[in-house]
Amino acid sequence: MTLPARSRFVAPFLVAAAAAFSTPSFAADAFVFPVYASGSQVEAACSAMLTDMQSQADKLQAVPEANAATVLGALDAIARRGDDTSSPIDYLTAVHPDKAVRDAGDACGLKYQAFYAAFLQNERIYKLLKEAQPTDDIDRQYQRDLLDQFEDSGVGLPADKQQRAKDLNQQITKLSQDFQRRVQEDKTLVPFTAKELGGVPRGVWQKAKRDPKGRYLLGLDYPTSGPVIEHANDPKARERMWRALYARGGEANLTDLASLAQLRREYAGLFGFDSYADFILRRRMARSEAEVQKLLANVHDAVDARERSDVELLRRAKAQQLKIKGDELPPLNRWDVNYYMERARIAKYNVDQEQFRQYFPPEASLKFVFAVANRLFGVDFKPVQQTLWYPEARAFIVVDSASGKTLGNFYVDMYPRADKYSHAAMWQVRNVSTLAERTPAAALAVNFDRKGLTIEELETLLHEFGHGLHGLLSQTRYLGEGGTAVQTDFVEAPSQMLEDWVYDPQVLALFQQVCASCKPVPAALLDKASRARHFGKGITTARQYLYASYDLALYGKKPEEPMALWARMEGATPIGHVKGSMFPASFNHIAANYAAGYYSYLWSLVVADDLRTAFAGHKLDPAVGKRYRDSVLANGGQVPPAELITRFLGRPLDSKAFYDELNKQ
Repeated sequence: MTLPARSRFVAPFLVAAAAAFSTPSFAADAFVFPVYASGSQVEAACSAMLTDMQSQADKLQAVPEANAATVLGALDAIARRGDDTSSPIDYLTAVHPDKAVRDAGDACGLKYQAFYAAFLQNERIYKLLKEAQPTDDIDRQYQRDLLDQFEDSGVGLPADKQQRAKDLNQQITKLSQDFQRRVQEDKTLVPFTAKELGGVPRGVWQKAKRDPKGRYLLGLDYPTSGPVIEHANDPKARERMWRALYARGGEANLTDLASLAQLRREYAGLFGFDSYADFILRRRMARSEAEVQKLLANVHDAVDARERSDVELLRRAKAQQLKIKGDELPPLNRWDVNYYMERARIAKYNVDQEQFRQYFPPEASLKFVFAVANRLFGVDFKPVQQTLWYPEARAFIVVDSASGKTLGNFYVDMYPRADKYSHAAMWQVRNVSTLAERTPAAALAVNFDRKGLTIEELETLLHEFGHGLHGLLSQTRYLGEGGTAVQTDFVEAPSQMLEDWVYDPQVLALFQQVCASCKPVPAALLDKASRARHFGKGITTARQYLYASYDLALYGKKPEEPMALWARMEGATPIGHVKGSMFPASFNHIAANYAAGYYSYLWSLVVADDLRTAFAGHKLDPAVGKRYRDSVLANGGQVPPAELITRFLGRPLDSKAFYDELNKQ
């Protein structure tokens, strides 16, 4: 998973500092996450924010002459005012237990989007920004990024098209919110008997509520649905959970996804583009859909044969379990894949993900990732008492180990509950601005088993924590360039790079330093897990290729009906498509901020694998960590990604490490 970065059209981050337009900055150790006990409190905070931002915008329009200090400073002040209120509210829409608060947060998001849709079409402010004279490369980069936002919002369009652009943005925001809300608030409970749950760890289901027939009622959250699909010996039980999982969102979301594709295509057409993909990609590392398709073609060529081989292997595992003799192998159903993948992996490597829960207790796992940050980047995470949105949520301050300086704030929501965001993601709830002496804050939402994490879940935790570090260790001049405010096809790289750390014995040894009672993972087990993670890579990578290809096709030149397109594309894969399933209805990424951008996971992985080469042989090298912190993390988006890569590695990006990793068996 990833951080849910807001669209440049929903809440573009502006930036800088000027005394006449500044708003009070919180000292990092004084920053307190805002608490909202009701929807009306959210509405009041939202109204005050919009009033203040409009007042600052009015002052900016009255500036008689353009200079970088005045214009960028005023834009930063407006952005800071918006960030203080809108970013925490955005997070709370995913984690707050009160639906009234979540709904009010969505309503605020629509108003915030409407403000920026109008603001970024303000010709007077655009003219002031365009005439400003940057003093250095950082000012120049930020000015260019801001001009791109104004231009992509329609400042240069005729009046009728400007209004249409605003209307489209509003409709896209609302449809995206509705899409995500249906998935997040899905109340489906699937009934199972104890017999049907044979093979599933008892901790997953034994305390679940029961229906009048005594059947266990299991929800679709990841910690519940994942183990059922992966471990239930009863194929019908796996199928029922799988079908329920891929029915989330339903026909309503398929209808909305079709509308989102049509509206985004129309939006791109206002600017003379035939596809939304080309409109969006010209601002990213990839620059065009053609460049993305080159990467996807290379990935497909690299994994096509391996995917088919993986499928045959799983069919053989199924035949063996079902005692089917002869050369004719049984078909592999979609709900069979994870089950037989795990069985075949265990048979080959004698390693089961469930074995790791005893070694990785949740609280110790959190301390572990903090210890990694301490050793590698020289920072400490210290708990602080704050009243938050839920009793189990936690607050920390982030401190530079060498200087004792407070760098920012970090928040964690660890365990699953009803109506909470059901996967794993990081939110940048407060962005940095060194000119305003403004420190950042990040908030994590995950859903872990209280008994412990598997090694794959520990990998997920470190991935999301990597996003948090990107924001927390950023030292950018302007808020709009801070932390994860980078090009979408680079944003995953700093977090993907760290995933490999959990398989290094020197890194895992930190567990015993933060948890004296934690048993160390046996060296032989860790070695098996490290080798086993490459098992089935043909299927898993081909799936990422399919997701990225589907996303680009949906937002390409030719209008496509989402479900028909998915059925056709998935149907062309070795396993095929299951009639009646509707995966696109829960594909939150492409309904929201990864529209025409899901390829970024593969593109960023090319970058991540190359960045990781600098740590070869010593993943906790503090000297390399400091260089990485100073050259990559600290610069956020104020330096182009290609230059950051060259600064850190001493050479341009090379894809060799990516393909070497892809080909590992």
